[in-house]
Amino acid sequence: MGTISIFIGVILIIILGIWFFGERWRPLRPSTWKFMKDAGLRRILNLQAFHGYLYARWTNQYVNVLINKIFPRLNPERKIWLSEHYHGKVLTPEQAHSIISNDKDIPLQDLEQIIPYQIARDIVLKGPPDVAVYECSCRHAHENPCQPTQVCMVVGQPFVDFILEHNPKSSRKLTQTEALELLQSEHERGHFHSAWFKDACLDRFYSICNCCKCCCGGIEAMVKYDIQLMASSGYVAQLDNDICTACGTCIDVCPFNALSENEICVAVDWERCMGCGICVELCPNEAISLVRDEKKGVPLDVRLLADA
Repeated sequence: MGTISIFIGVILIIILGIWFFGERWRPLRPSTWKFMKDAGLRRILNLQAFHGYLYARWTNQYVNVLINKIFPRLNPERKIWLSEHYHGKVLTPEQAHSIISNDKDIPLQDLEQIIPYQIARDIVLKGPPDVAVYECSCRHAHENPCQPTQVCMVVGQPFVDFILEHNPKSSRKLTQTEALELLQSEHERGHFHSAWFKDACLDRFYSICNCCKCCCGGIEAMVKYDIQLMASSGYVAQLDNDICTACGTCIDVCPFNALSENEICVAVDWERCMGCGICVELCPNEAISLVRDEKKGVPLDVRLLADA
């Protein structure tokens, strides 16, 4: 009995130590209280709230393990499970801008047609959303990552306050203008935007990632491990064969390997194209455009949600 008591005591001390370390040597920071309050009793009791806490508090370490340890070892059933609990929606630049420049309340609502997954399909924005930028965990999980690394955008509460309070050295709050400038600069670098949803993050949208082809964990999951973590923007690339010179620029920059060269011009693989628009931005001949395709799903555009 004494040995069991000592063991339990040691475990409690370790848990308390981790908690105080996570709270930066305070019992409970205001943003943690707000997150747990929004999570509710059910998510606290089933430990989903603590899963969300670990993910938000130590995102770099969490994603590093996910990319380098978990992805390679998943069987087909676990791949499906993961994609249902943690997934992204590819955004065109216009869709990403619509979230950041939103000026209306977007209530919690069902996004099943937009985000074709079983859970985590809601969005909450109260007028102009709070935005913070912090270090990209995917880039930190790779050697010699793309620069800059501070490009992941946390959107809305309680996530923004949590990131700023728990990671003050690696995050900062952005004005709306700064956030839009960041989106534009990343797009010009050949990086695309994606909105992320996670069950442990209150079953809803919480961030916009600016993803690069060589570091993005979502791309790696899809291309390398066949884990369907991302849904299409709702658009697909279309080439003007009369203008295309088959220079190969778009083939090199496409994050999803959806473009290939044929005898005359470049061909688009419809299944692989996610409608991110990088090829449109970087085509030197302006031979590519994005076209709406209903078979690719419904775009995530908060301007339309606000009017719904």
